[in-house]
Amino acid sequence: MANKMLAAFNVSQHTTNLVFGNFQFVLFLGFLGIVYIANAHFSEKNVRRIQQLQKEIKELKWEYTSIKSETMYKSMQSQIDESLEPAGLNLENQGPKVISVK
Repeated sequence: MANKMLAAFNVSQHTTNLVFGNFQFVLFLGFLGIVYIANAHFSEKNVRRIQQLQKEIKELKWEYTSIKSETMYKSMQSQIDESLEPAGLNLENQGPKVISVK
């Protein structure tokens, strides 16, 4: 039984010559494997960054819309009148003033 196990792991001279004869090809395959793995990691990192930037863009669009609507609301005539009352200015019921040059 032990002889059969040793015979199974016995590497012949022909197999050794075959492996070392194609050692450059084996190294090339190893290099291609490393490049493949590195490329996968790089692309995953880029995908995560793209998703993060898309989320940030969505949040900035929400912020922009909020600020825009707030600005539009504050620029209404009634809101301007309310904001100027504490300063003692009253623009209600006053039409535009006409300046005429003689």
